Amino acid sequence: MMRLIYVHDPMCSWCWGFTAAFNQLVEALSGRVEVVRLLGGLAEDTAETMSTEMQTVIMTTWQRIETVIPGVTFNYNFWHHCQPRRSTYPACRAVIAARQQGTAHDVAMTTAIQRAYYQQALNPSDDETLIQLAADLRLDIQQFTCDLGRSETHVQLKEEMDTARRLGVDSFPSLLVQGARRHWHIPVNYTDASPMLEMIDEILGAQ
Repeated sequence: MMRLIYVHDPMCSWCWGFTAAFNQLVEALSGRVEVVRLLGGLAEDTAETMSTEMQTVIMTTWQRIETVIPGVTFNYNFWHHCQPRRSTYPACRAVIAARQQGTAHDVAMTTAIQRAYYQQALNPSDDETLIQLAADLRLDIQQFTCDLGRSETHVQLKEEMDTARRLGVDSFPSLLVQGARRHWHIPVNYTDASPMLEMIDEILGAQ
């Protein structure tokens, strides 16, 4: 079976905007492709507060997304209630740690992180937030907390990031169809799954 590879970061605002269109695409391709989710790792670990300039850049991005993708909103209280850090690796590792307790928890944790960040003004750069989200998902908290900090989890994130780079991915979200001998990059459409589906249908039909 051909693979649909989705490269994302749970704290990537464009990935949040892409949620509805991506879900429609996956539903339309159900049973026809294997969906593989890779974590791209947008921003490495840091304890430093995000610069004012970077905060402005991200807030401007949120405003643009709200303008171009109908129905997508952000809670700007985050910038007043949290200490923002340009650090998404912890959230990526949380997805991997959740995945250890069942593959379905990959999507569930990603969604929980996005809602916490963009709707509830919580900070997924903080382990405390991620552990609370795991508790909300009724995961084994002791196992999750252990897996979150395990060296194997760090290695797994690096491997997924390296795989994405080898596939030529340099932005998130990214979509690819992978066959036995080659892969195809699928242009992301944030508002309509149809163009993506048509292109993938053509690829599948030619194999």
